[in-house]
Amino acid sequence: MTPAERDLRYYAALGLAAEASHLALGYFSKRESLGTTMKGAQDWLTIADGKVEDFLRQRLSALFPNDSVIGEEGGGQASDAVWILDPIDGTANFAHGDRNWCISIGFLADRVPEIGVVAAPALGEVYAARRGAGATLNGDAIKVSGGADIARASVELGWSTRIPAQRYVETIGRSYAAGAAVRRGGSGTLGLCHVANGSSDAYAELHINAWDVAAGIVIASEAGAHINDFFAGEGIAKGNPILCCTPALAPALKEITGVV
Repeated sequence: MTPAERDLRYYAALGLAAEASHLALGYFSKRESLGTTMKGAQDWLTIADGKVEDFLRQRLSALFPNDSVIGEEGGGQASDAVWILDPIDGTANFAHGDRNWCISIGFLADRVPEIGVVAAPALGEVYAARRGAGATLNGDAIKVSGGADIARASVELGWSTRIPAQRYVETIGRSYAAGAAVRRGGSGTLGLCHVANGSSDAYAELHINAWDVAAGIVIASEAGAHINDFFAGEGIAKGNPILCCTPALAPALKEITGVV
């Protein structure tokens, strides 16, 4: 893929994120229209998830017919040029009127994360990055906090029903024992973005799906974060653990979380 072809996709993703944000906000402002259902324990689904993903799929297919698309709701198969979408990350927050949710648009070429655009319209935030070009929040450059002391670190730990609850609780316990402050915001995508903009020092989850991190990995990496090789093995199809943090905190957090 040439730099011009990648840049075309980057600017297209920015435009599509803006349109998708308008669509999602329309549902968010009218909670009675959400048609909320459950896919499983704490696995929320609203009409907005499907509508936003359908919109993005249709536009991407029209703009880049040779690219494949994988989405949380509609699935899909990877290729040498693949878009990975989460139409609403943080759906439980979205359904409860909490503003901490986002639209995630990631693009991989030959399994390498190249483009990440994350729009959090209820917060007025747009994170964006291209590999090798740095990361931005609302157009301004961002970077990780540089935190180096685990006893002063703010760490977000994501929770997944695919991992036994005891392992999650034990990870929280080790984090507190090391002196870290632990939190959970309910959106893995925004968790990575918050590491990127320095408002958090780390995000870790013992299992997370590709659509939750594909865009955030580019953004956090370009902001200077350490990130494990999430796309190793079957990461695209089946997910993997994620560890995203300031480089200096990586040794301590690898020991705490077991994610290497």
